[in-house]
Amino acid sequence: MTIKVFIDGAAGTTGLEIGDRLSGRKDIRLVTLADDRRKDPAARAEALNAADVVVLCLPDDAAREAVALIENPAVRIIDASTAHRTDPAWAYGFAELDPGSRKALAAATRVSSPGCYPTGFLALVRPLVRCGLLPASTLVSVNATSGYSGGGKAMIAEFEQPGAAVQGFRLYALGLGHKHVPEMRTHAGLTYPPIFAPAVARSYRGMLVEVPIHLHALPAQPRLADVRDALADAYRGSAVVKVIDPAPPALRLEQCAGTDRLELYICGDDATGQVRLVAALDNLGKGAAGAAVQNLNIVSGLDETAGLKL
Repeated sequence: MTIKVFIDGAAGTTGLEIGDRLSGRKDIRLVTLADDRRKDPAARAEALNAADVVVLCLPDDAAREAVALIENPAVRIIDASTAHRTDPAWAYGFAELDPGSRKALAAATRVSSPGCYPTGFLALVRPLVRCGLLPASTLVSVNATSGYSGGGKAMIAEFEQPGAAVQGFRLYALGLGHKHVPEMRTHAGLTYPPIFAPAVARSYRGMLVEVPIHLHALPAQPRLADVRDALADAYRGSAVVKVIDPAPPALRLEQCAGTDRLELYICGDDATGQVRLVAALDNLGKGAAGAAVQNLNIVSGLDETAGLKL
């Protein structure tokens, strides 16, 4: 069985990464458009409706426009944009998030791939909320740093163009209005939105997402071992998400760069009741292209890890 796949936005950062993971696979045939036809509405509509699976690597408005062009009910859509991540009509494309997620994805025709920051945050927080160690009403904060490729072509050019001012580390979204926050709150099952403090570093790819928690302030007063066990149980058997124990003394931004892995670390002290939960991933891997390919495999009935860089 060969699956016809059309990547709308194949020339963008995420589109190129997805194409790389699909190239050479005998179970995938990529539907492509010549450069002079990529922005032709009629040509795009034809390609969108002729594919078995469409992967959208587009800005939000363009992704919505592409969905509107698809009239063939047999076409399955994987949307890598933010446009549909909190839409209940779309399956949320994080296969490991909840026990029923993978089954829901396999049956879905509309899948919204998670954002890179939410992937790390949800991997740490959702299992703790689900098992009751972290009440839904807990006030949560998340600090995260990404490589600059997460900002797309504009930010890549800003960091790499000749004569560009050297930038080592930059905080942003200081107004607390980042578009990933509703996604984090919704899929974690939290009552209140987390305080999200993102930053970008002078590294092309890689990501660290950290959630600090005061365990003594939680009703169940869990210990580090309880948190570790909850996360280990949630991802036992996963080929993609791993709980690394013990955690190393230091973690690099590039810890999982160039891969589609997601690594989770539990760092803390039972005496103080303080824990730092850390997720390491590649913002272009499990945070973008790797997740899209994993979702494509699931909806197509293929080996879930085919094409992934693990």
